[in-house]
Amino acid sequence: MPAPEPARLAGPAPGPASGPDATGGNCRAGTGPALAGLIVVSDDWSGLRARVRKAIDELVADGRESGVQVAAYLDGRAIVEVQAGVADPATGRPLDADTPIWSMSTGKGLTSTVVHVLAEQGRLDYDLRIAEVWPEFARHGKDAITLRHVLAHTAGVPTLPADVTVEDFTDWDRMCAIVADTEPIAPPGALTAYHAWTFGWLVGEVVRRVTGRRVSQVLAEEVAGPLGVADELFLGVPETRLDRVAPVADRNLSALFDVASANLPHFDRVAPPGVRPGAEVGRRRDFLAADVPATGTMSARAVARMFAALIGGWTAYG
Repeated sequence: MPAPEPARLAGPAPGPASGPDATGGNCRAGTGPALAGLIVVSDDWSGLRARVRKAIDELVADGRESGVQVAAYLDGRAIVEVQAGVADPATGRPLDADTPIWSMSTGKGLTSTVVHVLAEQGRLDYDLRIAEVWPEFARHGKDAITLRHVLAHTAGVPTLPADVTVEDFTDWDRMCAIVADTEPIAPPGALTAYHAWTFGWLVGEVVRRVTGRRVSQVLAEEVAGPLGVADELFLGVPETRLDRVAPVADRNLSALFDVASANLPHFDRVAPPGVRPGAEVGRRRDFLAADVPATGTMSARAVARMFAALIGGWTAYG
């Protein structure tokens, strides 16, 4: 996994652009069908924006979504930034372009970006053995696991105790101790297994031990700040920003997890019943405020800007 090219996290230039490479973000206050078949290469993006606007207005109008944000960049320039609906149906607060929304695994992209930035700076190596900076992690034969293994979900450490709770998740040291004491399910590199929750503590503790800062702080200072989205891109939401977060809705996601639990033999080992990554967890203020860097809270335009920075080909503001 190569590091991004230098000077990419400098902020995009405004205005239209053309070209073959685009990146985007789609954040929703509920859940629903993805937008598809809307992107066409053109020098005039007004038609595309109108089509996206029509699509998300329809999603809100027919009740499939309470609120939707869509953002897309092409060649480092914003070509789509539209939103519709409300952030909170209970209060009628509108969903604005800068409203943060909790998103489960999109947060792994934020955490991975921190790694890429630090690697670019020469402060992290993808082939660093985790136990070199986190000696306790070497227990149970985990001394050969590298940061690269974690980023590729081949570390062999995706499981959590069956009785783990959201309250545990808000205690960084406790979760790192649990992960350090976990027995691997396979040798590093031998098995691809989605590290749904453990990814965050594995990467985040390496970042903390190398930099002396929480991964959420590194994201704010090294990524979100330079990109101009410090109030929209979070791994742990500051207390002063929690009221701006749009509460997520279940929309039968919990029922999907029940089906997965009944039919996938290892699902509950990766996402135990008390910490399934749905609205019951994602609406909790203590969870949103904690560093749980397998997940993140963000606006669509903020995460689209971040991914556009990793692709490169843009210029700084001003």
